[in-house]
Amino acid sequence: MKKEDCFYLGKIVKKYSFKGELLIKLDTDEPEIYENLDAMFLEVRGSLIPFFIESSQLHKSNLLRVQFEDVNEEADADALIKSDVYLPLEFLPKLEGNKFYFHEVVGFTMKDKNYGAVGKIVAINDTTAQALFEVEKDGKQILIPMNDEFIVKVDRKTKTILVETPEGLIDLYL
Repeated sequence: MKKEDCFYLGKIVKKYSFKGELLIKLDTDEPEIYENLDAMFLEVRGSLIPFFIESSQLHKSNLLRVQFEDVNEEADADALIKSDVYLPLEFLPKLEGNKFYFHEVVGFTMKDKNYGAVGKIVAINDTTAQALFEVEKDGKQILIPMNDEFIVKVDRKTKTILVETPEGLIDLYL
């Protein structure tokens, strides 16, 4: 399994017991949908390795307590702490309307209600306080804040996002 075919689910943060149980901090708004998985991928030394789940249950709000098969001792569990956890993309719940996953809209065309065709979304920058659409037009980069107020419509059929940005925002980049 390749990382680009997966999504980040969370990180193993600590041991739960001396029997090899681990706590995974889930990066999701709906932790309950990941409570009964059969397996998950852990990033170990740069590779995604499948780990099969013997038992799991939610532990406090967004922690998942997991017992992996063949991880029965503290030493085995210690080796997995701080590992990133991934699942295949098909495990993501389908979103509708104007909600979307960041990876899903890369490649979409962006149009502005007032400006017209803006360009192609080449990436999402979520390292800033406000996530940004990185849009490319004629070799120039345009950064559009990913603000619910700006997003008018996400059209998955035509792979288009219609936005209404403040006057002059797009012109700043061109």
